[in-house]
Amino acid sequence: MDPADVGPVDDLDGWADEPPEEIDRHPLGPIGASLDEAVDRAWDRLRGNPTLDRVFYTASELGDFSLIWHLLGAAKGVTSRRGTREATRLALALGAESALVNGAVKSAFRRERPLHEDDRPHGLRQPLTSSFPSGHASAAFMAATLLSERSRVKPVWYGLAAIVAASRIHVRIHHASDVLVGAGVGLALGRAIRKVFPLR
Repeated sequence: MDPADVGPVDDLDGWADEPPEEIDRHPLGPIGASLDEAVDRAWDRLRGNPTLDRVFYTASELGDFSLIWHLLGAAKGVTSRRGTREATRLALALGAESALVNGAVKSAFRRERPLHEDDRPHGLRQPLTSSFPSGHASAAFMAATLLSERSRVKPVWYGLAAIVAASRIHVRIHHASDVLVGAGVGLALGRAIRKVFPLR
């Protein structure tokens, strides 16, 4: 999903009553704003590359509604009895993560998404919720943390999470700071869930 983009939707038009400085104020202050500008400027050199565009747009679409993580969890679930418990834990965790990030975290911020005036090379769903933090990133890194438990291919899970998270910068639906904070939230949630609900 952008799991964080699926819960209660805040229409950007509803922000018209907010003072502009309240909407545009960066959640992480001037340092965060500088980081976003620097990353976007550097990343712009990669945009327009047909191969990278296809990879990142596909990853971004697969991240919608946490589709890729549900599919991977289900695939692990058919392999063993423990895999079934792992898949169930992941599915429940993704639902809770979506409600938490979209309902509690995103509602605390009123951040507009990056401007994108040119036509995109591929179609993409445009969320209406606050840009901060990235739900794709939080779901991705939480899922990677859970899927990597007792896994022999831990770097693969985190590599996939990084691609899905970075795709949101590439397609200009999230700022870099949105993605970094979202990834941090996902890692923290994943570790908490592993501790409270360990695999047996």
